Amino acid sequence: MVELEKLINHIIENITILILDFLYIAANLKTVPRQGWIDKLSIKYPESVADHTYSMAIIGMVLSDSQKHNTEKILKMILLHDLAESVTGDFTPEQKSKQEKKLLEDKTIKNILTHLPENLQKQYLRLWNDYQTNDSDEAKFVHQIDKLEMAIQAKIYSKQKNSVKNLLSFFDSAKKEISDPNLLKLFEQLYDKYDK
Repeated sequence: MVELEKLINHIIENITILILDFLYIAANLKTVPRQGWIDKLSIKYPESVADHTYSMAIIGMVLSDSQKHNTEKILKMILLHDLAESVTGDFTPEQKSKQEKKLLEDKTIKNILTHLPENLQKQYLRLWNDYQTNDSDEAKFVHQIDKLEMAIQAKIYSKQKNSVKNLLSFFDSAKKEISDPNLLKLFEQLYDKYDK
């Protein structure tokens, strides 16, 4: 009986260490800058990927709850959508093709998730794949939230005297991708106030 208890304690300790490794990897997102702001605006200290994810989570929570979407799924998808960047860094389309980035991030997320119990690995990998394929209503909503958040951040940077010409590319990118009527309305209000 004592040996079984030792084994159980050893297993629990190993699981705890693995989960701490996962949490450490996730917390590293706070140190990863959003590369597009550096490359296109030469911002010395841009928002981090964690800043972006937090802002998306707030948007997702409020809009998902108000529109009666599956808020839990949307929030989990938001929290996972850039997690691989805690290891790979943030790449712009000019640095890596979509295919290269997808392959790298798919491999990385699988490795990151090995630090979690198997049931969570499977659940989070399903959410990751759902986001990547962009087939479900929730995935489409999260992709559009990603673009809306980017436009909000561009608005914030516009108030800091950044180049209007360079910021327009961020607004144009968001405008092309947002189709949800409520997100589009928010974007249009933000865009209309861009010059004010």
